[in-house]
Amino acid sequence: MDVLLSRFGVSQRRACRTVGQHRSTQRLIPPEVPSEDEALTNWLKEFSIAHPRWGYKRAYALAVDEGWIVNKKRVQRLWRATGLKVPYRKRKKPYRGAASGMGVHQPTRENVIWALDFQFDQTRDTKVVKILNIIDEYSREALASMAKRSINAAEVVAVLDDLLAERGKPHFIRCDNGPEFIAEVVASWAREVGTTLYFIAPGSPLLTGQYL
Repeated sequence: MDVLLSRFGVSQRRACRTVGQHRSTQRLIPPEVPSEDEALTNWLKEFSIAHPRWGYKRAYALAVDEGWIVNKKRVQRLWRATGLKVPYRKRKKPYRGAASGMGVHQPTRENVIWALDFQFDQTRDTKVVKILNIIDEYSREALASMAKRSINAAEVVAVLDDLLAERGKPHFIRCDNGPEFIAEVVASWAREVGTTLYFIAPGSPLLTGQYL
């Protein structure tokens, strides 16, 4: 603003209109920062460096412990005015069945792909029932169905073992990224019998996924 006034000799009204600034800003004298606020601001900066994962609430608690006579709102105001904030912590992605993509794959005969999935229901007492279903994707035959209150990865392997003895091994097993399917016990079983786990990509159609 001072550059416009001195270099071009325009009025203050025109200079303010040019830069889109209200004229009252040229008349108001900025209030002086109280020395106590300045001291507390410096303390907050040092606190932020020493404790980068702590926010203004813990800063307030520590300030009170150290003898500062201050309330939480004042600490919050100075914290924000100084631009202090807790660094954003990147959210970890959930573990998925890691593999390399193989594109669309459809069976041409029986015992090529078995599909595993869970269904859920509840009994009259509102308790959840978990149902493991296994089908042959070519014939759509229901190979196995087990209903229990809970089913873990070891029980999934036990059902697969029974089917293996009865029908032989499939080339692929298709499933989602549920914890029972991505468990190491299931992966170890697949490697041992020589079959390939096929994990459906989250949010993708059934026929796209990843092999392991």
